[in-house]
Amino acid sequence: MNNILIALIIGIIAGIIDVVPMIIKKLDKVSNLSAFSHWVILGLIIPFVDWNIEPWLKGLILGELSAIPIMIMVYPKDKKALIPMTIFSAILGIGVAIAGAKFIG
Repeated sequence: MNNILIALIIGIIAGIIDVVPMIIKKLDKVSNLSAFSHWVILGLIIPFVDWNIEPWLKGLILGELSAIPIMIMVYPKDKKALIPMTIFSAILGIGVAIAGAKFIG
């Protein structure tokens, strides 16, 4: 149970990091909630996936794969948003995986 709490905290931190620039850009509440919940859920998933690869690579892959459906929805409305979304997904995915490896094991 302790590991799940740690994973939840990692996801919440990643969600906050992702949402802060969105709030600054005054994006709508639904987009902010979607991004926040996306990272909270990934915080509960990424640390427990056992692919026998380096944590940073696992986080990169899972962060990018999980962003694809969101990118498909965003693309028709804002094509320029895909680059920052890709970069944030990579950085946060790697961060969640490394934090998970360090604090969960």
